[in-house]
Formats: sequence, structure tokens, C-alpha cells
Amino acid sequence: METIEIIGLVAATLTTSAFVPQVYKTWKTKSTKDISITMYSAFLVGTSLWLFYGIHHDSLAIILANGITAILVLFMIFLKFRYRQV
Repeated sequence: METIEIIGLVAATLTTSAFVPQVYKTWKTKSTKDISITMYSAFLVGTSLWLFYGIHHDSLAIILANGITAILVLFMIFLKFRYRQV
């Protein structure tokens, strides 16, 4: 594996794992009042486009990072609607 691909995988791991604490906290506290649906929706579109870009360029780092991040973002959007304040 090339050095640049390893750098990409490390970057992918760090940026994707940065979402995990927010997802975990939201899931445990069931509080989504400070979560912006607009931000997460825009982020989902962006990560989806990056995912397609990574597939087109056959880049494992881009595919993994954005595929996993898109799943985490979808889960946050799900939690936002599930725990919305009535």
C-alpha cells in the first residue's frame, strides 16, 4: 500500500471517528434540541457526493470515510426525528 493511501486512511479514521462521540451522546441522552437538521442534511448530501467521488476514483480512504460518516449522519437525523420535542 502506498504511503499516500495510508495517510488517507489515517485521515479518514480521524475525521470519521470525530462523529462517534456526538452520536453516542445523543443516543444516550435522547436530547436533540441543539442538533441542526439543516446542517446534518447538508452534511449528508456532501458526504454522499464525496462517496460517489471516491467510488469513481476507486479511493478506499474516501469510500470508507464518507460511507461510514454518511451512516452516522443518517443515524443522527433519525435520532433528531425520533427524540424531537413535541
